[in-house]
Amino acid sequence: MARFAEAEPWLHFHFHFLALFSFLLWISTVIINPWMDQNAPVRVKKLPELPLRFRHDGSFKILQVADMHFGNGLATRCRDIPQTESLFCTDLNTTHFLTRLILAEKPDLVVFTGDNIFGSSATDAAESLLIAFKPVINHKIAWASVLGNHDQESTMTRFELMNFMSLMDYSISQINPTRYEINGFGNYYLGINGPFGSEFVNQSLMNLYLLDSGDREEINGVKTYGFIKDSQLSWLQNTSQKLQERFSAPALAFFHIPIPEIRELWSQGYIGNFQEAVACSRINSGVLNALIQMGDVKSVFLGHDHLNDFCGKLKNKIWFCYGGGFGYHGYGKIGWERRGRVIFVKLGKVGKEWGQVAEIRTWKRLDGPDLRKVDEHLLWRRD
Repeated sequence: MARFAEAEPWLHFHFHFLALFSFLLWISTVIINPWMDQNAPVRVKKLPELPLRFRHDGSFKILQVADMHFGNGLATRCRDIPQTESLFCTDLNTTHFLTRLILAEKPDLVVFTGDNIFGSSATDAAESLLIAFKPVINHKIAWASVLGNHDQESTMTRFELMNFMSLMDYSISQINPTRYEINGFGNYYLGINGPFGSEFVNQSLMNLYLLDSGDREEINGVKTYGFIKDSQLSWLQNTSQKLQERFSAPALAFFHIPIPEIRELWSQGYIGNFQEAVACSRINSGVLNALIQMGDVKSVFLGHDHLNDFCGKLKNKIWFCYGGGFGYHGYGKIGWERRGRVIFVKLGKVGKEWGQVAEIRTWKRLDGPDLRKVDEHLLWRRD
């Protein structure tokens, strides 16, 4: 009996130890392992075919999407539409319109020029972005984006937004150039190489500059819209110079907030609709003069003012074109269709081979039964 009594504490210890071990093994097997599947595939970002390049027929097509103002999808209602359509109209009308445009125009690149989401209506910025950009991702199309003045009003900062978009499938958006101190987030350039089989297969024949025009500023106690800063213009001019030293290619620029000189087009003439005052910054930071001095930019594409969709030529040098309001949750005008802008670039031929860019054209597509095409015109043609 004495020996059994001496061994009893060790028996109790082994019993409790085995019970605890069995319990931990059960937790590991039943609860933890399903969440830690060692054989689960690693999620890798899907990329478009890069570098961007002209098609075998010498063309390249860009779809500009301005001011989607996406909110919470099915739960977000449309604005400024006929009463008869309001009951079933939601953010999904915006993505449906985008899908239809992609199928109709088959763009090589989609550029979103800001106010992609409407911050005050998007309770989760990441979730809204995933739904808003789903049509381009589903169709495996390269896309790039800049920010507007409303994107950061939800749950992400401007840096976080650009970082998130740069990591999304088929996105070629970038946060900023490396090793360069620059204002804003989303300042970068993209090159479009010549088609396979041409002598320009490894050479960019068209450059795209994307810039962050900011959101809001307060200058000497006065509140105003954002504007492109000196550091951005310095980077832009240096980049343009380096690119042109290698090869003289035309360029296009994309940003959200218009520059003050756009107001001059009211009296100078334009193609399209000029239906609201230009909501620009009080500060003129010299963007137009910088672009003219660079010499390569042939046209600039803007957003911000939803009821303007016109193109006009400033200083008889550079076309400035609005995209027109795209999204159904952004403000509009009853009876005036939402719209997107198409930019069509065509190469010329040298003998039987594709040469350099010969011309740049643009038109708009309106959301309706037949996606009516309007205001097609020439932006630039090589002399």
